[in-house]
This record gives sequence, structure tokens and C-alpha cells, in this order.
Amino acid sequence: MDDCKTYVEVSVTFDEDGRMTPRTITWEDGTRFEIDRVLDVRPAPALRCGGQGDRYTVRIGAQQSYLYFERSAALTGTQVGRWFVERKRF
Repeated sequence: MDDCKTYVEVSVTFDEDGRMTPRTITWEDGTRFEIDRVLDVRPAPALRCGGQGDRYTVRIGAQQSYLYFERSAALTGTQVGRWFVERKRF
């Protein structure tokens, strides 16, 4: 099922309480999208692709979309997780 996950580069900021907020998404082809607003954050499965993570409901322009943060199983180190979106199937 991983073939429908698209791992993307995400720029984030952290506030003084440690909350992580995604700011931009860079797609596979280098196109960069500014996240206008984070509408919701909750633990949720990626229903089309499988897997569990933190689902960020974001607004980019007039479009609402889901962005997932998949946490690393490692408790130490610099790789804390990866971001992905569900690839749209036609």
C-alpha cells in the first residue's frame, strides 16, 4: 500500500511549548506550496494508504487537504519521522 504514499519535504516551525506547525510543502517536482492555515491535528490513519500518524488538516489557498506525520520508531537520533500525503488515484 506504500505506493500511494508520497513522501514530501515540509518546512516546520516549533513554538516554545514544542508544538510543530507545518508551513510549506515541497512536492516531488520541486513545486512549493504555502500552508495558509492548520485547521486540525489528530492521530488518524491514512485510510487509502494504511499506516498511522498525526493527520494535519491544512488549507492551501481554497483547497483543504490532509498532511500526515509518520513518527519514527527510534527513540533517539535526528530522524523523528517523515511527512506524506496520499497520492490521488484517477
